[in-house]
Amino acid sequence: MHLKIDTDTYTVLPWTPDEMKRARVFCDIYTTEDEPFAGDPRGMLKKMLAELKARGLVFNCGTEPEFFLFKNNGGMRPVPHDVGGYFDFSSDDEAAVVRTELMYALNTMGLEIEVGHHEVARGQHEIDFRFADALRTADNVLTLKYTVKAIAAQHGLSASFMPKPIYGINGSGMHTHQSLFDEKGNNLFFDEKDEFNLSKIAYAFIAGQLKHACAMAALVAPTVNSYKRLVPGYEAPVYVGWAQMNRSALIRIPRYTAGQNNAMRAELRCPDPSCNPYLGFAAMLAAALDGIDNDLDVPKPLNNINIYDLSEDERKAKGIKELPASLDEALQELKNDNVIREALGNEIFSAFMRAKKEEWEEFRTHVTDWEVKTFLESA
Repeated sequence: MHLKIDTDTYTVLPWTPDEMKRARVFCDIYTTEDEPFAGDPRGMLKKMLAELKARGLVFNCGTEPEFFLFKNNGGMRPVPHDVGGYFDFSSDDEAAVVRTELMYALNTMGLEIEVGHHEVARGQHEIDFRFADALRTADNVLTLKYTVKAIAAQHGLSASFMPKPIYGINGSGMHTHQSLFDEKGNNLFFDEKDEFNLSKIAYAFIAGQLKHACAMAALVAPTVNSYKRLVPGYEAPVYVGWAQMNRSALIRIPRYTAGQNNAMRAELRCPDPSCNPYLGFAAMLAAALDGIDNDLDVPKPLNNINIYDLSEDERKAKGIKELPASLDEALQELKNDNVIREALGNEIFSAFMRAKKEEWEEFRTHVTDWEVKTFLESA
């Protein structure tokens, strides 16, 4: 097999020394017969987006990747780099200095950084960049992760995109804002006559993702550790539903501002930054198109309801399902979901399932510190 360079992705790595500058490109994978390799996640997403373009549609995504900066301490348990809290800032804060350097580097690499700030937990940060079509956004997610790790290392720090690196505090998510545009640049989610300013296509889009949410989870929250973030109490969604301004819902519709029609979007809150963005976006798009093509009806919004306050019986009465509680459950959901399986193709689906089943089996048979502490003397 061989690689074909995507010249549009060429960018100089800003942290390399002036006398030894290096650059980076993304490539597409081709077979010996010069055909796109079916096992290439980037190529698979590219193909899906080309088919979508033939329908006159563009799938835009904007992500909010969160990450931790830890002190290097010889491989011991993670120690946060700072003691700041949500949106903390001071002029002599070393964490702010590192984050500012990260944002500058990412800007020079074409990411159009919109905001960077300290997140809820100690040592936790978020850097957001402007939305783009799904392929470019997926490329940008990888660029961000690579850059954050490289520049953190130059400061003697370790950067981690692990969903839940420390017990008892907030984990790192990658909320993803989604919208469909036409080729003229018009947002197809907006309808000024609707109560929530959402169009029929937007409702069907949401309905499709809610229908396939449990299978999608395997791809947007793809590690055993992901499901230690997806628990009640830490702003991560657990229940399948949608709402406006309700952060306990899986899909949130940010408040509409008059005149900003192109900002209408649906925020999916379960993805985390450990996911392969090409696979994650492909699953999200496949689920949404199933809703649109089959004109699925969206359930009632969960506005003015904190789902975590509802009892199990109350949730059942409202038809609110739960996301999988483990990677194993998510893989079973994916195995039974023909829509997402067909979108991935057999090559990618088989490779993904094989790798993730191995991960689950290793995790299932591993003896943890918690088990030793709890059972060693009492059992």
